[in-house]
Amino acid sequence: MLTLAVAARGSVELGGITSATVGLGVACFGPLIGAAADRFGQRPTLLISGALNSVALGVLAWVAFSPLPSWAMLIGSFVVGATAPQISPMSRSRLVMIAQTKLPREQRPRTINSTLAYESAADEVVFVFGPVIVGLLATSLGAWAPIAGAAVLTLVFVTLFAIHRTSPPARSAEAAATELAPVAELRRAPLLVTVFGIFTVGLFFGSMLTSLTAFMQDRGAPEQAGLLYGVMGVGSAVLAIGVAWFSPRFTLRYRWLAFSTLLVAGALLLQTVRDVPSMVLSLSVLGIGIGPLLVTLYGFGAARTPAGRSATVMTMLGSGVIVGQSLAAAITGIVAESFGTQASFLIPLVSVVLGLLGGLVNWKLTPSGQHPSATGSVQLP
Repeated sequence: MLTLAVAARGSVELGGITSATVGLGVACFGPLIGAAADRFGQRPTLLISGALNSVALGVLAWVAFSPLPSWAMLIGSFVVGATAPQISPMSRSRLVMIAQTKLPREQRPRTINSTLAYESAADEVVFVFGPVIVGLLATSLGAWAPIAGAAVLTLVFVTLFAIHRTSPPARSAEAAATELAPVAELRRAPLLVTVFGIFTVGLFFGSMLTSLTAFMQDRGAPEQAGLLYGVMGVGSAVLAIGVAWFSPRFTLRYRWLAFSTLLVAGALLLQTVRDVPSMVLSLSVLGIGIGPLLVTLYGFGAARTPAGRSATVMTMLGSGVIVGQSLAAAITGIVAESFGTQASFLIPLVSVVLGLLGGLVNWKLTPSGQHPSATGSVQLP
């Protein structure tokens, strides 16, 4: 979206606002799509949202280069966010459900932990290589190409995912009344603090990439920002997978605080960056913390999911990342343009400090005798 808006309309400010508008659409409708999947099944929900999203992406690619005013792009961006099919959260929901229903009880915690670690690592790879692929397509074919490609990928692969045999079936009205926990269960403090925690992770992703882009732009090579970002992303993905081998004694409760503290240290180091080598060092430290923290937060989300609300909770978490990322990208871009690159480095620091504060609140909300030693082993109150 950012690349399309800047290339078509020549405005970085519009690009940031467009990205934020996508996040707004996800925030408003992402959890509702998850709730629909829990009630009516993933298959019809994904088939409808995937088709609508594919059309919306194609229309937006046309609107961007049309004579229509900028507000038309913002409306289109909101629709793209509102119809996003939420594949990643639904994949997590589906795999956790399979592990909880098909495996012996003693195998569930480690299997779920490994599954969420893999999913988070896959997300990290997308965060790192997605911008690179967008850049290659936009450079070789035009700024419309990444959006058109996304439309085709959505139509084909969301459909295949929807019709896969593992897709959870719809619930009857009677089953929904007995198997779905009340909506009020989604407003319990332990779950809300988990959503807040993952929102701060999104804030970090958006602010770090945007401030890094400004940093490289100052050096005349903004296109290399993605390569430097990969230093953090690759390390983060490796550590995210490594979570599966952590000792059970290193519980989720401790992990949130440990990796948030490491992120604060990396963000403080970021404030001293003046050249590319020091930036690489800071990104390396940050990469050690962000991947395992993301896995930890999804682990808490799985453990705190009310009965029958798995897709809803996972889309709440997935939406939290996207909303945080979009909001921080817009804010960081404004700060970098108005006050300079060094000032923009404060936004990643603020985001990880907020994440640490969330971890402290979570410590108080998680009884020491009930916190899960591995993901999904305990339903927390």
